[in-house]
Amino acid sequence: MIKISILYPNSPNSRFDLPYYIGTHMPMSIGLLGAHPGFKGVSVEQGLGGAVPGTDAAYIALCHFHFDSLESFMDAFMPHAAALQGDMPNYTDIEPIIQVSKVLISQ
Repeated sequence: MIKISILYPNSPNSRFDLPYYIGTHMPMSIGLLGAHPGFKGVSVEQGLGGAVPGTDAAYIALCHFHFDSLESFMDAFMPHAAALQGDMPNYTDIEPIIQVSKVLISQ
């Protein structure tokens, strides 16, 4: 299984509309990508703080899609890339960090 992580760095001048992201963008994303047979799940996290109490979280939000393979993710994503990426200005001005990982342990 692979995980596609979309990480939104936290910075004082950035804009991130979490209610829009949770209520509009993610349901659209899940509806489009979740229809693919290789889709295994998704999680979304909100950064609350850093390692030292009272410090800011490194990321304001994180999204993790799980697919059976990178090819499955690309097959699910590419037909909808323009719509999903085109919706980003509605909730953020942050350039996300994207990482593809192989899941070695999951319970």
